[in-house]
Amino acid sequence: MADPNLLRAAAERACARFDLDDHNVELVAVGENVTYCARRDESAYVLRLHRPGYHTLAELDSERLWLEALRTAGISVPEPVCAPDGRYFIPVEVTPNDERFAGLTRWRDGAVVADLQQSTDVTAEVTDAFAQLGTLMAQMHTQAVAWDPPAHFTRQRLDADGLVGEAPFWGRFWEAEELSTSQADALEAARLVALDRLRRYGEPVDRFSVIHADLHLGNLLVDSTGALSVIDFDDAGYGWHQYDMAVALLHMQDAPDAASARSAFFEAYRTVRPISDDDLTWVSFFETVRLMMLIGWKAQRPEVVWPAGRFDDVVDEALARVGDLDQPTIA
Repeated sequence: MADPNLLRAAAERACARFDLDDHNVELVAVGENVTYCARRDESAYVLRLHRPGYHTLAELDSERLWLEALRTAGISVPEPVCAPDGRYFIPVEVTPNDERFAGLTRWRDGAVVADLQQSTDVTAEVTDAFAQLGTLMAQMHTQAVAWDPPAHFTRQRLDADGLVGEAPFWGRFWEAEELSTSQADALEAARLVALDRLRRYGEPVDRFSVIHADLHLGNLLVDSTGALSVIDFDDAGYGWHQYDMAVALLHMQDAPDAASARSAFFEAYRTVRPISDDDLTWVSFFETVRLMMLIGWKAQRPEVVWPAGRFDDVVDEALARVGDLDQPTIA
């Protein structure tokens, strides 16, 4: 992680290139990217300094193209803003060895739905949030399947190789330094099982498309009218719809009455987009895959601080589930 003062200085230089007030920059979050709130007159914007090396300029611009397509389809997503010179992403130097792309979107007012979930014990509200999420995800999958991206559109593929191949998108999780030998061996054996099953399942055109790939309640905003907006498309790429579902549901497994919330999610999804029971059996499979991938994600990001014990919990849960990878269960 770069020095916060150097990051802020880079953000201020980026603001100047976007014709914003470089003296009114507020840090919002440090995660995959470093995010700031910046202003021009009475308008607010989200300024992101993208993680170095995570996406090429072509991949970032492809993210922007999908955002535009989703907005055209009536789905509320961030609205990219270009600089006076017509560019949407501008390189800024943090240090001589750390150059990042800066991107700008319009600020959207609203509360993070996950924060509201944590602040209430009312099961009905949690269940309703997941029903809304199921509807929204189905709408996004419907748009993506019907969409014909331009020829230059490029994003990572979260296919069999991208998830559990020899060089997966989030790294060789079975080689994480924190793992014991027995844990590493079990995870490698599990990923080979998963790789074989995914290759045999294939990429059915109605179940494999561009997906958000991180669409959980922490990436949903709700405004004062109850309208939802999807944010944080950094992990978006080609993948299975059931993987998208698995990401959402893993983030709610500790919610009040998680079983009801899960059922509400699938019921709402199916009111918009049909999916067979056989295809739904893959959701649990992808939850296990996601847990294994998270081990690699953390290993690649030593600067990210997880709560004490969380890494061990993820490893333990992944290992507890791997025996089910070749025996899918109904979602």
